[in-house]
Amino acid sequence: MTEAATQQKGSYALPEAEHTLPPTSKDEIDRALAALRDGAEEWVKLSIDERIALLDELADSTLAVAERWVDAACRAKGIPRGTPPEGEEWLAGPSAVIRNIRLLQQSLRDVRDHGAPQLPKKASVRPDGQVVAPVFPTDKWDALLFGGFEAEIWMDTSVTPSSLPDTMAVLYDAMPSEGKVALVLGAGNVSSIGPMDALYKLFAEGEVVCLKTNPVNEYLGPIFDEAFRELVRRGFFRVVYGGAEEGDYLCQHEGVDSIHITGSDKTHDAIVWGVGEEGAERKRRGEPRNTKPISSELGNVSPILVVPGPWAPGDLEYQGMNLVSSLTNNAGFNCNATRVIVTHAGWAQRPALLEAMKRAFQQARPRQPYYPGAEDRYQSFVEQHPKAHQFGPKGEGRVPWTLISDLDPAKEDDICFTTESWCGVTSEVPLEAADPVEFIERAVEFANETLWGTLSCSIIVHPKSMKDPQVAKAVDEAIAKLRYGSVAVNHWSALSYAFVSPAWGAYPGHTLEDVGSGIGVVHNTYLFDRPQKSVIRGPFKVFPKPAWFANHRTSHEVGKKLTDFHHSPSPLKVPSILFSALRG
Repeated sequence: MTEAATQQKGSYALPEAEHTLPPTSKDEIDRALAALRDGAEEWVKLSIDERIALLDELADSTLAVAERWVDAACRAKGIPRGTPPEGEEWLAGPSAVIRNIRLLQQSLRDVRDHGAPQLPKKASVRPDGQVVAPVFPTDKWDALLFGGFEAEIWMDTSVTPSSLPDTMAVLYDAMPSEGKVALVLGAGNVSSIGPMDALYKLFAEGEVVCLKTNPVNEYLGPIFDEAFRELVRRGFFRVVYGGAEEGDYLCQHEGVDSIHITGSDKTHDAIVWGVGEEGAERKRRGEPRNTKPISSELGNVSPILVVPGPWAPGDLEYQGMNLVSSLTNNAGFNCNATRVIVTHAGWAQRPALLEAMKRAFQQARPRQPYYPGAEDRYQSFVEQHPKAHQFGPKGEGRVPWTLISDLDPAKEDDICFTTESWCGVTSEVPLEAADPVEFIERAVEFANETLWGTLSCSIIVHPKSMKDPQVAKAVDEAIAKLRYGSVAVNHWSALSYAFVSPAWGAYPGHTLEDVGSGIGVVHNTYLFDRPQKSVIRGPFKVFPKPAWFANHRTSHEVGKKLTDFHHSPSPLKVPSILFSALRG
């Protein structure tokens, strides 16, 4: 058995990638942080109008580098230009960043004109008193391009309808008198993560940013510099390079006031407690090595709960592709990639759904396992589950799409339940239940109590099932009970990330000693101070086919056109987007 297979629960401590750019020297880091310290004092003095103008410049400069951004990412990930997987790099790269910029800009206009960001609809209150704020669609364009989709942020139970406005954009009630410098440790998988984490630190938390790129995608650093060039020029943003050594130097540096990391819980613990036995002993004693405020997003064994129902053959094919696409996107290197599909053991159509998934995997393009250690992690899973179904090329430098089915839910220490595979591996576990309502209750308990992490999950339920009042009530209660930072209905929970206006992060309650999927949120463009979870709802089936589906034929066209649209929406651009979408 490989060493990776014996690790404790959580995400992997990933091996460091080979560097494509030279690490930033300590002297250069010192100078960058000194410049940021000066810039921080100017940053806190900027007016709202000055920040709005800055965001306008950022949108323009980000669009200007978008083509080179996508080209660099495609080359690094082995994606041929002009093929559908290129769409992933548009949608999860410059498109998301530009959307983030524009939504922040609108929120700041609202703060200037109304005192707080203005919600697209009035907030509501659940029967138990929990306040729910609608955050998507944000405008008529969202409603047109993403018809049928809605998103809400469910607030911490301390928030009341009357106090909700007081929890929005609190930074702008009274700007801090002293500037602060945040260190953002960027992720290597999705190219928008680092820039969007930086935007949150800057515009939601009021801190200037030193972004250390991950070695996996540090080739994008110079492009980020260009995209945020006005922030760089004024001393509000710097990019530095390096691996664990440079990261540790930055984390310990007196010029850094706070830290945000997207990555592994193992890396988080190394920063806070240290490594090896000394780090373990510090953690036992509750004596952190690093006492700076740290926020984080650290992954998940993401589940999708499939509610049994009267599914037609076309429903099975559609949802089979939906489930598979939530793994194959970005070659499986997503913190929200589906890792466990929870089904009803007695559902007559369960075998047909698994067969539909196998057909979808056979259609999915093989992808380059660009993240270090992917082959070893894949081997860890198939060694423990040698009957796993595998699709696509095998051998050195390959990780076939892998489905491990018929897991035993009583085996709580199964690697599929405890460990984020961080490659193209997913699994399925059937639960015994007398009826759909009991299944939903058991599936929620299983997700909450057995699976590692609290970042995101999904529920898929047929509209005919929802006509049963008991099932509809059970689904609503499930959304409330699921201890996940994002819960999506009928779709992949990554939409919570992609829509940008929801809060993205783990379910609240983690501690430094037991950090789980992380502490705090990002995105959250309505700037709520106390979100509990984001809830996304969409139709059981969507037409045109969603651009993130693995069998979409024109997602590269859709992604590029949406990037331009987010920069400057126009009714004249809509027909072209819809034409490409319909050809998918």
